[in-house]
Amino acid sequence: MNRLFTAMFNYPFRRSCKEVARLVVAREDRPLNVSEKLALHTHMWICKTCPDFENQILTVRNAMRQWRNYSHDEAVDPTAGAAVPPADKTSK
Repeated sequence: MNRLFTAMFNYPFRRSCKEVARLVVAREDRPLNVSEKLALHTHMWICKTCPDFENQILTVRNAMRQWRNYSHDEAVDPTAGAAVPPADKTSK
């Protein structure tokens, strides 16, 4: 009985770094269920490197969000303080 309880209780919370990396990426596409969230949170609390990977994923997500909202008309030259015209597509 004790071995069965241990096996049933530990598996949802004990994940390898590879499995946690999959959960971090999957979280971008779908909501995680309760056991996945708990396993992710538990692993992040214990592991030293997986939180760095999570931060990298969040950085990429935020960069892509900014890129999607970027417009050439809004580009500003920081040295001149004036709007930079869009690049000429005809010149090579």
